[in-house]
Amino acid sequence: MTRGGRQKDRSAGPERKCIATGEVLPKAALIRFVIGPDGTVVPDLAGKLPGRGIWVKADRAALERAVSRNLFPRAAKAPVKTPADLVDQVERGLRARVQATLALARKAGQAICGFEKVRGSLDLGEAVVLLQASDGSERGKTKLRPPDGPASYIGWLTARELGLAFGRDSVIHGALTTGGLTTRVVEEATRLSGVRENDDGGSAAGKDTTDV
Repeated sequence: MTRGGRQKDRSAGPERKCIATGEVLPKAALIRFVIGPDGTVVPDLAGKLPGRGIWVKADRAALERAVSRNLFPRAAKAPVKTPADLVDQVERGLRARVQATLALARKAGQAICGFEKVRGSLDLGEAVVLLQASDGSERGKTKLRPPDGPASYIGWLTARELGLAFGRDSVIHGALTTGGLTTRVVEEATRLSGVRENDDGGSAAGKDTTDV
């Protein structure tokens, strides 16, 4: 129940407070940190490390604020060491989690790649999420339309990053079908989107990259 007497919506799961923004958000929208044995702030992207959790919104500006304003020692109520590259550590870790989960989805038959396969899956109504490389040809990408529904498009991984998940050199178009792994890919990719400095992953959007 909120102070105004309204029932809190907990449909998104447990909530925690961001130390940088003060927002109370679902854990899926936050990054958990713990203090390591040596007093260093450590990202706990899986949310399983022992110790008291410190939570920051999965947003680059919020993470940078937590570092620049030295908010971790205050939250930990103890002197701690905050790595200068902490935000980049989070981004790299989230990218790896997206790729690993996407690879599992591919092995489970919940993820496909290649323009024709993706188009067929979309036409049949099987695909629930469209994946497209941020550095793929804009002309080529507009030929495919994301399925209806929330969180149905992921477009902030590069062709190489998608390729690594699919066991190829590069991938421009991919799709996810219904399944538990798809939900996990979307959750991790959404967190990555908030932390990435640019949606194009550091590459020039619109670059004419050929799909495999």
